[in-house]
Amino acid sequence: MTVTDIAIVGVGKIARDRHVPAIAGEPAFSLAATVSRSGGIDGVENHASLAELLDARPDIPALSLCMPPVPRFAAARAAIAAGRDVMLEKPPGATVAEVLALKRMAREAGVSLYATWHSRHAAGVAPARAWLAGRQIRRLRIDWKEDVRKWHPGQDWIWQPGGLGVFDPGINALSIMTEILPVPLHLVGAELAFPQNRDTPIAAELTFAGPEGGEATAAFDWRQEGGEVWQIEVETDHGTLALIEGGARLFIDGAERGVANAGEYPELYRQFARLLRAGASEVDAAPLIHVADAFMLGRRTVVSPFHD
Repeated sequence: MTVTDIAIVGVGKIARDRHVPAIAGEPAFSLAATVSRSGGIDGVENHASLAELLDARPDIPALSLCMPPVPRFAAARAAIAAGRDVMLEKPPGATVAEVLALKRMAREAGVSLYATWHSRHAAGVAPARAWLAGRQIRRLRIDWKEDVRKWHPGQDWIWQPGGLGVFDPGINALSIMTEILPVPLHLVGAELAFPQNRDTPIAAELTFAGPEGGEATAAFDWRQEGGEVWQIEVETDHGTLALIEGGARLFIDGAERGVANAGEYPELYRQFARLLRAGASEVDAAPLIHVADAFMLGRRTVVSPFHD
């Protein structure tokens, strides 16, 4: 097997917790360098800027961009222009236009671009998609609720324009929804709760419509206490499906189906390796489009200030 050198750009919590272990366990990749102004990974060459890395290491063909979404477009553009293959942490950009522009740039440059959605690789997602194929959707309900202080401690960027607020985790649910449903839905209404002192929402209620009718709603909330709720329930004309624990567990009509895989981030790097071997790209903006529609259609309410 050919081993590809890869560099991580942006060494924050998600890179340390998820990306570094996934690369270490994937024989198709070797972590050759990092880019971080605040310190890299022990034993791995680090560069202070992406420009420095691109200049010093033309032998590293693949980059995994793990910084927040707002600065990611400029980094991805520079990497593509330098002929590097690029993997994007979710969400793939701060705007839909950025994602579509990167897709075009990668195609014109002849490099691979992978816009990842890690929750699509939860163990129950693929079997859920297979079970729902051909069934009529009567009702869909998403509840995606967690404590922001636990999952994003001290991360100010999530509250700034482009940081998405509660849609940072909520988009994980939308990525699963757009993956498993046999028919597409579109957003028709949203209620967005903004803390008085923040620029992004702390909670959201969404309503969707689709070609087959039925009820489809989602609730995202960062004020959850007492444990996370990450679940999707889909009632069909032939039974009810539920994904819980972020898609890790699958239930059909109340009975759990045994499912397993290598894990979300290991599966991402396996897929990136497959794309590189094929010289292909994978860029799906559908989850981000739902978020953009929520900001366009959403009725804004102001709630109590949030203090970390």
